[in-house]
This record gives sequence, structure tokens and C-alpha cells, in this order.
Amino acid sequence: MVDGGSLENCWAATSRGFESLRLRFMIRKLIGIVSALFAFAASAAAQEAGERFVFTPQSTAQAQFAGYYVALEQGFYAEEGLDVEIAHPYATTSAVDNIRAGVCQATILPLSLAMRTIDSGLPLVNILQTSMNSATVIISRWGADPLTLRGAKVAAFRAGFGQLARSFAEMENLDYEWIQAASVKNIFIAGAVDATLARSYDEYYQLLQTRIIQPDTGIYRFEDHEYNVQQEGVYVTRAYYQTHRAQAEAFARASRRGWEWADEHPQETLDLVMRYVREFRIPTNRTLQELMLKEVIRLQHDHDSGEKEFRLRPDMVDKANEMMEQAGMISRRITCEDLLP
Repeated sequence: MVDGGSLENCWAATSRGFESLRLRFMIRKLIGIVSALFAFAASAAAQEAGERFVFTPQSTAQAQFAGYYVALEQGFYAEEGLDVEIAHPYATTSAVDNIRAGVCQATILPLSLAMRTIDSGLPLVNILQTSMNSATVIISRWGADPLTLRGAKVAAFRAGFGQLARSFAEMENLDYEWIQAASVKNIFIAGAVDATLARSYDEYYQLLQTRIIQPDTGIYRFEDHEYNVQQEGVYVTRAYYQTHRAQAEAFARASRRGWEWADEHPQETLDLVMRYVREFRIPTNRTLQELMLKEVIRLQHDHDSGEKEFRLRPDMVDKANEMMEQAGMISRRITCEDLLP
């Protein structure tokens, strides 16, 4: 038989045990709450210091974007405090649509398309001009001079590029019938068109392998004529630039470092490019990507100075205005003040 004193002692011990358990539970709960608060504060601080910066190139993975891959993989973006994601679009997605919808913070646009976009009511800021020359070429079948093909069917990019080529055709009274396609290369090879727009670092090399084209007579290079207007630059919306100027300028600095490193380390850069194209299952090869990288970097050198200047040339902005106004593609002149910070 258990006496009253023993029961009281047992109850007291049990109570102390429950109190101890409850205290330990409360301490653990408090620690959890404090840890969560610290984690939330750290996350908020990280977001404020550097939000995810989504950069959308204008097409699928290839050496055209090597400098940005380098900047990401070499840690140049991270050194600037940026959390950058390179998000390649689908082949038929417009770069303008992506930036207009806020899908990305920055994208690549030819100067002419950026000007037309500004004219349409979406203010943009050029934060880095990579190309100093035009990569646009018109390629005809079997060596015919593109300037003699009046009324010809000419393939054009469906994704929104080629404004200056259309302006050129208007100014030269060529009366081209533009056939839009996701892949200008394929319909050219199939014989559905007489000529095609191409880029000197991309479709030109692919078509050169088919032997359908004659490099000496069947190609019109804008760079070699009065229609040389620089193309690719990195753009953000002006609204984004006004609220995130530090991030935009940091991205531009790191990207330029990436391109300079790519120029100095071409084979290591190609290794990186090939990793990207394999990851995205792009049908290509190292030879084509090497040719592309060399041509993209060549186009970064100014036609007059021979230097990589990474800037918009006012005279080329004026030339683009002249061509696009004459073709009725813009309703007003787009000045350097419209394009630059």
C-alpha cells in the first residue's frame, strides 16, 4: 500500500517532469521562431541587395552569347552582387515580347528593333553595346546578285529581326516579297525562296556548307556598304533602369568582362559554349561555334578605329533613323538621348 506522502512525492516528481518537458518544448519553439525570423531577415536583405536578374538572349544557346556564359561561370556577375539567370527563349519567341511582359530584366536587341520598340511606346535603355557593325547579309541562290533580284521572295526572321534589311529594300526599290519563317535556313535550302536574310556569324556559315551559295557574288554584306549600322546591344526597360540602376550597370560591367575574357581565352570559351549547347540539345558542332565566336568578336571591333569600343555610335543611330523614317517604320526620330541612360 502506498502512503499519501509517497503519492505526493510521485506527483511532485511527475509535475516537475512535465514542467521540464514543457519548458524544453517552449525553448525549442522559441529557437525555431527566432531562427525563422533570422532566415526571413536574411532573405529579405538578400532580395533587397540583389534580386534575381533574368537575362534572355535573343535565341537558343550558341557562341553568340559566349560572353554572358563566361561572366556567369567565371563569377563576374556574382562579384558584382548579382544573382543572374540566363533564360534562353523558344525559337519563335520575340525578345521584345519577353521584356515587355517582364519575363526578363534584360535582353539583346538590334539597334533598329530597339528604336522601333521605343517608337511604339516602350522606353528602353541601352546598357551595353556589344556589336559595332552590322551582321546582316542577304544571300541569294546560285550566286545571283541580290541587288538584281527585284520582286524576289526573300526569307526573313519571324522573331522580329531584320528592320534595316526591309528599309534597305525600300530604299533600293527592290520590291522584295518577305516570307517570314522560324528557320530561314530551311526554307532557303528547300528552294521556297530566291534569297534569305542571314547573320554573318550564324546562318551564313551553315548555308556555306550546302554549296548552294556563292560567297563572291551571291552575298550582300551590309557592313561593306552605306547601310552598315551596328546591331546587338543589351537593353532594359527605362522603368527598370530608373529603379534598379545599380543592378543594370553591374550587369553591363560584368558582361563586358565576360566578352573580354572570351576574346583572350577562345578555346576555354568554346568548351563552355559546347557544354551549353549540349545541355540544350542544340544541333551544331564545335567548328560552327568556333566560326561564330570569331565572327561575333570581329564585329565587336569598330569598323573605323579597329578597337572594341562597346558604345553606340551617334552616326549609326542617325543612319538607322534615316533608313527607318524613309521606309515609314518609325513615326519620329529616335535620338541617343532616347536610347542611353
